[in-house]
Amino acid sequence: MQVTELLAEGLKREYRVVLPAAELDAKANARLNELKDKVRLNGFRPGKVPVAHLKRMYGKSVLAEVIDQAVNEANNQIVEDNGFKLALQPKVELPQDEAAVNEVIEGKADLTFTVGLEVLPKIELGDFKSIALDKPVLAVSDEEIEDTLTRIAESNRPYAAKQGEAEKGDRVHINFVGSIDGEKFEGGSGEDIPLVLGSNSFIPGFEDQLIGIKEDETRTVEVTFPAEYQAAHLAGKAASFEVTARMIESPAELPQGDEFAKALGLESYDALREQVKSRIAQEHNGQSRNKVKRRLLDALDGLHQFEVPPSLAQQEFDGIWNSVTSEMEAQKRTFADEGTTEEEARADYDKIAKRRVRLGLVLAEIGEKNNIQVTDDEVTRAVVERARQFPGQEQQVWEFYRQNAQALASLRAPIFEEKVVDFLLELAKVNEVPVTREELYAEDEADKAA
Repeated sequence: MQVTELLAEGLKREYRVVLPAAELDAKANARLNELKDKVRLNGFRPGKVPVAHLKRMYGKSVLAEVIDQAVNEANNQIVEDNGFKLALQPKVELPQDEAAVNEVIEGKADLTFTVGLEVLPKIELGDFKSIALDKPVLAVSDEEIEDTLTRIAESNRPYAAKQGEAEKGDRVHINFVGSIDGEKFEGGSGEDIPLVLGSNSFIPGFEDQLIGIKEDETRTVEVTFPAEYQAAHLAGKAASFEVTARMIESPAELPQGDEFAKALGLESYDALREQVKSRIAQEHNGQSRNKVKRRLLDALDGLHQFEVPPSLAQQEFDGIWNSVTSEMEAQKRTFADEGTTEEEARADYDKIAKRRVRLGLVLAEIGEKNNIQVTDDEVTRAVVERARQFPGQEQQVWEFYRQNAQALASLRAPIFEEKVVDFLLELAKVNEVPVTREELYAEDEADKAA
């Protein structure tokens, strides 16, 4: 085998490989010798078929198989000899001229092909002990607990049917049909929808116009969708709703104490309070980790600046861009609505794509250098957790992941990332900074970029 380097530019490599016809023929003959004891042909005893006869019958197909194997072996040899780590599978370009191909298949000519490689950069890891991070922390306050308990109680408040006009605080079950300029619109209709008047659950002004409505009464409600409404095709538009009250209910007293807790399946009000406190703490800790993780990734990005494989960056960009443009199309928004241009947006998302690829390579390198691994048990637990998210379909979800290696890898990857993050946070200097709830849950520009 003769290998000639044609290109060494950045992370791209290209080689011309020549596999001599004699070498391919020798491998084909060896393969035919293996087949001699296995092939059954009329007129020949088992194991007595002449190799020359096999070559006449199967020579071309065997040589094609040998060529495929030889190409793969040549590619692997190039990678091994040069100590490359590949970003993508090699791109092989075989001869396209039919006459030239036939000469190779017939063993009359050497096989010459090119192989293009895109390699991963060599990453020099930074000093993780030099990283200093502020971690926002927030203790659970009694006020938060009481507010949450009140919301739980409100959501479980009993209602009783009432006669007469609906008042603020009453729950009205309504049917409605909405229209804009006389035309019904998607998502503008509903049947038997419970609505607590004064809850501000619907468009501003909608609930106020139902004060005083009676059972079986129909009213026309005129409202205007907010300018920042999430469905862009409705934002800022005036709409008319024909609303019929199916039933009116008045609120009963809120459940309290142990009786309230037992209605929710808990032993006592104290147990309910502790569960609420634990859940709030879990939310705060999760948000705190998200913040410190983003700051850690920023620090890693600052420590490791290197060229990323173009194909990986392009794949990441394509995924981001398709998601962004699909969402904008669904919302009927343009780049002008976002205060930018398509060219500027492409440049921004290209930077984000390269950052993601770079950080992914850094995290992978850290994990490899420090023998950080994801166990089968951890993946199994992730599959079980995923299956629980689909009640009644647990077995189908389990089978899907069991039979789909790529889907299983999608569960393994975030587990690996979190383990690497834990490893780095142990090495970094992490300073816990008490913050307010508003500060903890505020989304700053750095968070958006991350």
